[in-house]
Amino acid sequence: MLIPRVVGFKLTGKLPTGTTATDLALTITQILRKHGVVGKFVEFYGPGVAEIPMANRATIGNMSPEYGSTCAIFPIDEETLRYMRLTGRSESQVELISTYAKLQGLWHDPSVEPRFSEVVELDLGTVVPSIAGPKRPQDRISLTDSKAEFVKVLPTYFTEKTGKAPIAVGVNGKATTIKNGDVVIASITSCTNTSNPSVMLGAALLAKKAVEKGLTSKPWVKTTLAPGSKVVMDYYERAGLMPYMEKLGFNLVGYGCVTCIGNSGPLPVEISKAVNEQDLAVAAVLSGNRNFEGRISPDVKMNYLASPPLVVAYALAGTMDHDFEKDSLGNDANGAPVFLRDIWPSAQEIAAVVESSITSAMFTKDYAGVFDGDHRWKALDTPTGKTFAWDADSTYVRKPPYFEGMPRNPIPVKDIKDARVLAKLGDSVTTDHISPAGNIKADSPAGKYLADHGVDRKDFNSYGSRRGNHEVMIRGTFANIRLKNQLLDGVEGGFTRNYLSGGEQATIYDASMQYQSSGVPLVILAGKEYGSGSSRDWAAKGTALLGVKAVIAQSYERIHRSNLIGMGVLPLQYLEGQSAQTLNLSGDELFSITGIEELNLGSTPREVTVSYGDKSFRALVRIDTPGEADYYRHGGIMQYVLRSLLPSGK
Repeated sequence: MLIPRVVGFKLTGKLPTGTTATDLALTITQILRKHGVVGKFVEFYGPGVAEIPMANRATIGNMSPEYGSTCAIFPIDEETLRYMRLTGRSESQVELISTYAKLQGLWHDPSVEPRFSEVVELDLGTVVPSIAGPKRPQDRISLTDSKAEFVKVLPTYFTEKTGKAPIAVGVNGKATTIKNGDVVIASITSCTNTSNPSVMLGAALLAKKAVEKGLTSKPWVKTTLAPGSKVVMDYYERAGLMPYMEKLGFNLVGYGCVTCIGNSGPLPVEISKAVNEQDLAVAAVLSGNRNFEGRISPDVKMNYLASPPLVVAYALAGTMDHDFEKDSLGNDANGAPVFLRDIWPSAQEIAAVVESSITSAMFTKDYAGVFDGDHRWKALDTPTGKTFAWDADSTYVRKPPYFEGMPRNPIPVKDIKDARVLAKLGDSVTTDHISPAGNIKADSPAGKYLADHGVDRKDFNSYGSRRGNHEVMIRGTFANIRLKNQLLDGVEGGFTRNYLSGGEQATIYDASMQYQSSGVPLVILAGKEYGSGSSRDWAAKGTALLGVKAVIAQSYERIHRSNLIGMGVLPLQYLEGQSAQTLNLSGDELFSITGIEELNLGSTPREVTVSYGDKSFRALVRIDTPGEADYYRHGGIMQYVLRSLLPSGK
């Protein structure tokens, strides 16, 4: 059995005034990414645990995929019970949890020092207001350094086409300008921060003070409010704060996954036109937990994570080129400059509004009918029968090909011979690079497919909404607009070299189809942290359906490595100190992988041989458990499960 290492994260001290749960979560993400916790459990302990409210703990725990751990655990204590009472749990249930935790030794005792595989420590008093970006959650930046760091990184986003001067545009009938570094999206969104009353009410109180000072959001900033819970709107209304949010443009657009997953919607036409024609490097600021390249909006190159109050602050500033200590956000009615410190709510102000505006009855009322659905949901026709009735004309849900031609017994595992490289990628390639969830471009293979099937451009929706249609999702695999395939020079997007056509540039989808029709297996070469980010199943499904038989990377994120095996794709890892660079792999080689047939004998090889021309190297087989070996022998987890359900002999 593979036993994970457990990292103890000791917390001491208390958060300073002016810092938020988001600041703490970003700090922890940075620390744990640096430490390395992929495949490990993280358990928080120490006297500082008691200083962290339950909502803040949820924020930190929900960031677990961002720092790479299998899970992140807080112990049970009085704060846990307080939160259960607040959210409408019965007293008998609270008492049951309390008694069980204490009897089982799960109750938090700050004086006890448990034994862990590894230990990391953080003094909460050292946490400072922070943002993270412009493309990874672990790239934390102290707010005091944000302008200097932005100025340093901005030129790396310029191309020969990038315009340097402000561009005149019109927004809602008003003349303004747009330039590099401007914030074009400011969104309070995602499940991570928007269920935390302290930061949400902090944002609303900041908005109230800003409005009272006469400040407004900049006209080029698209502002949105998408809480993860309906309770947020209840306590906003009860506190009388919603009018101030709306005054700054933070109108309710819905609940759930919005900007954080790429459902930001289009920018105003003139803004989008100027950004694309001048190839401007503009930014998004959001209160989500993921800011990977190409995820938030196809028009935005730089994405920053921030607490909800800072999202409001950046909407007021309108640019990343802003020092909140030295630069004002505007002037009040008397012409006096207004700084962020003038409108930042105190901890006492936030606590008072939390106390007066939030009740357990809100949670009981809003979640009583959470599974009922609205009139549109209830009006849907319910199909009958024991099997799903596939609609051949649907562009949303189509019958997938996973079981086509599947024999009763698995076919023996075969070595891979004369495989071509579909993509050669660098470090930190995320599942968003592999399988984007956001907008579908009209000129992309997926866009052309939808157009050919009679779908109007305005109805394309997103990849995330069409994940039930494998034809769309295959065409979207490796189609992220910021993907850099090193087989090509200076080209971004879902493109590769098609060696069956003399090495000419082609879309990854078109090249894959030609390779598959010619019986050519495919491999992916990658760097460190391959498959980090969202636990997106389509990143593995799409890879398999493109005909990829193996991935060779320097290291993997745990979930994606497991998902690759679940789809019958072999994850291999370079030996320590080796990489595509050290081995001088260009990506135009023909690769053969031998030794994996040992799986047919009931054992899993530790290494296999990867040969190309007259050269070869050894690679680790990252099939880590007997269960994973069984999945791979069957061609994937779905085939394994289906065969296990069949009566013997049939």
